[in-house]
Amino acid sequence: MTLASVGLTFVVATAGATLGGYFLDRWLGISPWLTLIGLAVGVAAGFRELFRALKRAERQERDGT
Repeated sequence: MTLASVGLTFVVATAGATLGGYFLDRWLGISPWLTLIGLAVGVAAGFRELFRALKRAERQERDGT
């Protein structure tokens, strides 16, 4: 994965988890708690992938590949 795709991955992770929380909220009738939890999980997943991609790119640059 290149660093250019990290932004898209961040958006997809955030949107996917937020939408999942939203639909669970509507189904269970406990709005907005699962939407907010989904948003937090999505942002955390996006940042995790960002840091993993940066570490991978740094390792490739150091190894010269």
